Amino acid sequence: MEIAMGAIGPLLPKLSELLLGELTMEKKVRKGIESLVTELTLMHAVLRKVAKVPPDQLDEGVKIWAGNVKELSYQMEDIVDALMVRVGDGGESTNPKNRVKKILKKVKRLFKNGKDLRRISDILEEVVLEAKQLAELRQRYEQEMRDTSASTSVDPRMMALYTDVTELVGIEETRDELINMLVEDDDWSKHPLKTVSIVGFGGLGKTTLAKAAYDKIKVQFDCGAFISVSQNPDQKKVFKNILYELDKTKYAHIRGEEWEENYLIDEIIEFLNGKRYLIIIDDIWDKDVWKLIKCAFSKKSPGSRLITTTRIVSVSEACCSSRDDIYKMKPLSDDISRVLFCKRVFYEKGCPQELVQVSEDILKKCGGIPLAIISIASLLANNHEMKTKDQWYTLLNSIGHGLTEDQSLEEMKKILLFSYYDLPSYLKPCLLYLSIFPEDHKIMRGRLIWRWISEGLVYGDKQDTNLYELGNRYFNELVNRSMIQPIGIDVEGKVEACRVHDMVLDLICSLSSEENFVTVLDVTRRKMTDSESKVRRLSIQNSKIDVDTTRMEHMRSVTVFSDNVVGKVLDISRFQVLRVLDLEGCDVSDVGYVANLLHLRYLGLKNTHVKNLPKEIGKLQFLLILDLRWTRIKALPSSVVQLTRLMCLYVNYGMKLPSGVGNLTSLEVLGNLGLSDVDLDFVKELGHLTKLRVLRLDCDDFDESLGKPLEESISNIYKLDSLGVFVSRGRINYPSEDWLPPPQLRRLAFWSSSSWFETLPSWINPSSLPLLSHLNITVFKVRSEDIQLLGMLPALCVLWLVDYSRCQGEDVVEMPVLSCGALFPCATECYFYGIGAVPSMFPLGAAPRLKQLGFSFRAKGISRENIALGMRHLPSLQKVVVKVIKKGASEREVDEAKAALRAAAEDHPNRPVLEIW
Repeated sequence: MEIAMGAIGPLLPKLSELLLGELTMEKKVRKGIESLVTELTLMHAVLRKVAKVPPDQLDEGVKIWAGNVKELSYQMEDIVDALMVRVGDGGESTNPKNRVKKILKKVKRLFKNGKDLRRISDILEEVVLEAKQLAELRQRYEQEMRDTSASTSVDPRMMALYTDVTELVGIEETRDELINMLVEDDDWSKHPLKTVSIVGFGGLGKTTLAKAAYDKIKVQFDCGAFISVSQNPDQKKVFKNILYELDKTKYAHIRGEEWEENYLIDEIIEFLNGKRYLIIIDDIWDKDVWKLIKCAFSKKSPGSRLITTTRIVSVSEACCSSRDDIYKMKPLSDDISRVLFCKRVFYEKGCPQELVQVSEDILKKCGGIPLAIISIASLLANNHEMKTKDQWYTLLNSIGHGLTEDQSLEEMKKILLFSYYDLPSYLKPCLLYLSIFPEDHKIMRGRLIWRWISEGLVYGDKQDTNLYELGNRYFNELVNRSMIQPIGIDVEGKVEACRVHDMVLDLICSLSSEENFVTVLDVTRRKMTDSESKVRRLSIQNSKIDVDTTRMEHMRSVTVFSDNVVGKVLDISRFQVLRVLDLEGCDVSDVGYVANLLHLRYLGLKNTHVKNLPKEIGKLQFLLILDLRWTRIKALPSSVVQLTRLMCLYVNYGMKLPSGVGNLTSLEVLGNLGLSDVDLDFVKELGHLTKLRVLRLDCDDFDESLGKPLEESISNIYKLDSLGVFVSRGRINYPSEDWLPPPQLRRLAFWSSSSWFETLPSWINPSSLPLLSHLNITVFKVRSEDIQLLGMLPALCVLWLVDYSRCQGEDVVEMPVLSCGALFPCATECYFYGIGAVPSMFPLGAAPRLKQLGFSFRAKGISRENIALGMRHLPSLQKVVVKVIKKGASEREVDEAKAALRAAAEDHPNRPVLEIW
C-alpha cells in the first residue's frame, strides 16, 4: 500500500503545477488532468487508511486495486515528465511561479501541433478512463474498510513472558546490570521513584530481560505488575490491567466494568499510596501514551521503581529523567551466542566438528540477536532430528533471501513486522528502498538521502521545503526506531552511515519483491521471474547474470555493485525514463550514453574509471545530484553550468570547472572544488551560490590576490553550514583578519599537516561564530589566551587545535590554568597537538561535558610529586589520549610520566580509557 502511496505522492504536485497560471490549454486535456488530480487525491486518502491494516488482513481485491493505482501513478508521472522534457524547460528562472508560467507557455505552443495534441489527448483519455474504473473500485473498498475490524493474533513476544529462566543463556550478567541501575546502593529504598528504560531493536530480548529482573527482585517490593502496552493501546484497558495485576482479588472484575480514565488513574494512585512498588510497562511505542500512563505513578513512593521497554530511542528518553537511566540492549557476545545456539540444536551434546564452521557462519548471519539465533536453531533442530551437513549449508545460503520461505521462521518475521507496520506511511518506502543494497553494505547517509530525493520518496508540500533536511529526518527516524543500525555517530548525534541487519534485510527484500518495488539480481537470483513484468528499480549484485532488457522500458533506477556488467550485459541507453543511475565503484570508463537519459536525477560515478563526461551533459535538465569523486575526469564540459536544478555536485580537487558556475543557483553541496588556475570572475561567481550549505575548497596553488574576493563570496553564502579548506603548505593568509564569516557556520576545518595561521584569526570569536560546533585549525604558536577565547565559543563541541611550531620539533608548549570557570560549556572532544593542555589547565566548572581529551605531555623532569594531573573535576571524561614527548628525558622519567598519567586516570570515578603514544 505504501508503495502505491509513494507513487501518488510526488505525482500530485506535478499535476497541480501544470494547472497553475493562466494556461489556455486544450479544454479536453485540462479537464482530463483536473479529473486525475481529483481521483488520485481521493485514492491517496483511501490508501492511507488501507496502509494501517497489515497485508495479511486485507482482501485480495484491495491489494490488486492498490497495485493498479501504483501503475497508474507511475504511468502518469512518466507522461508528465515526458511533457516537461518535450517543452524543454531549462530551469531559466529560479522563481517557481515564473518557471511554471514559462513551461505553460511552451506547452501552449506545443499543443498547436495537431499530432502532439492528439497523442497527449489520447493518452490522457486512456488514463482518465482507467482512473474512473479504479474510482468505482475505490468506493467499494472504502466501504469495506469501514466495515472491516482488524483480527487479533497472538503476539509472539508473549512467549518471552513464559520462558523458563533455566532455558535462558547469558541473561544473568545483563539482568544484574539492570538490577544495579534500579537499586544502586544500600539506601535505594529511601530514594524517590525511579524509572529505567530498556531500549533496543526488536528481537534483542528486552521483554525477556525485564521479566528476569522483575522475577529476581519483586520480593523486595510491596506489590508489582507486568503490563504490555503494544502499538495501538486501549488506554483504559492498560490501567485496568495494572489494577488487576496489583491485586487480583480486589480488582477481579475490573476488566468488565466501565470506568473513565481519570477514575482509573486516581484508583491506581490511591492503591499505591504509601507502598513500595515495582512495575514494568512493556513495549511502549509512543511518547504521548507514556505521558498519560506515568500520571498514575506518584513520586511520593520512596523506593518504588518503574521499568519501561521500547524499540524507539526518543520514547526511552521521554520515560527517564536522565540518559544514565537508559539501558541500551546489545547483541549477544560470540561466546553466549554460541552457547545459546548449541543448547537449542544439540541440547547437552557439543557441536560435531564437521558442523563447527557452518555453525559459526550461521551465527555471524544472526548478528547476536537472540530471536534470530533461536529461530534458526529451532529450524535446524526440528523434530529432534539432526539435519545433514548439506542441509545446514543450504540453510546458511538461504538466510539472506528466504525469510518467508519456511514457516519455522514465521515467528521471527511477525516480530520484525511489528516495527515495520508501526512506521509512518512516508517511511515505509524509504525502508524498503534499502533492499537495493547488498548484505552488510555500509550505506553512506548522504548517498541514501540524495537517492531518496531523486526517486521522489522525499518530497515537500511547500515550495520552500528543504528536501535534504526532510530526508535527514527520515533517516534519523529509522535509526531511532532501530530499523537500521547507525555507523559512526559523532558528538552531535549525526550518523555517518548505516547498515541493515541481515534479518531486517530479509524482511524488506521479501516485502519489496511482493510489491515489485525493487528487483535484485545476485548469486541466488540470476534471472528475473515472469511475475516481474515491469522492472522499476534494478539492483545488480553479481556479474555472472543474464539480464533481459526487453521488459525494462519503464526502468527508473539502476544500481550496479559488480564489474563487467555495464556495456557488456546491460545496455543502459535503452532506459529512457531512468531517474537514478548509480555505478559507484564499478569498472566503467565510457558513459557517453547518459546525455540521452533526459529524465535522470541522480548520476553516481564515484570511484570509477570514467575519463570524460559527454559534452551534451547540460541536456539533463532534471539532474539533481552529480557525484564525480575519484574519477579520472580532468575538466567538466562547459554545458554543465546549464544544470540549474543541480543540488549536489561532488568533484575531485584537481578537476577544472568551466566559467558560469554562478548559474548553478540550486546547489546546496559543492565538494572538493579546486581553486588553482581560476580567475577573478570564477571566484566572484561562487558568491551567487546562496543556497550552499556545504562547501569544500582546495586552495593549493591559489593566487593570493584572489583571497579578498573569495572572502566576499563566502560571506555572501549566508546559509553556509560547513566550510572546509585545504591548503597544502605554508602560511594561510586568507580569510584575512577582518573577514566576516557567514553567521550560520557550524563546521570549520582547515586540513593540512604543513600549513598554518600565524596567529588565531580575530574573526574566530563568540560574536562572529555563535553557532560554531566543530573547529579544526593549526596555529604557528598557540597562546593561552587563544585557548581562553576558544573556550568562550558557546556552541563548540569538537576542537582540534595544533601548535605547528611545537609539533614539527617534537616539543610541547605548556599551558597555565585558564582564568574563567565557564569555559567550553558544550565541548565533548578537545584534542591539543603540541600543546600541554593537561586536565588541570581547566578550572573547576569548565568543560562539564568533555568526554575525550587529547594533549601532549613532556616527560623530562616529571614525577608524580611535581605535576598536577588530576582529572576528577572533568566529570564526563571517558577517554584520554596523550602523546608523551620523550625528547631529553631519561627512560626512568618516561616511565614516571606514564605512571603519573595512569594514576590520574585510575583516580577518576569514570575510569576513562587511557591511550599513550
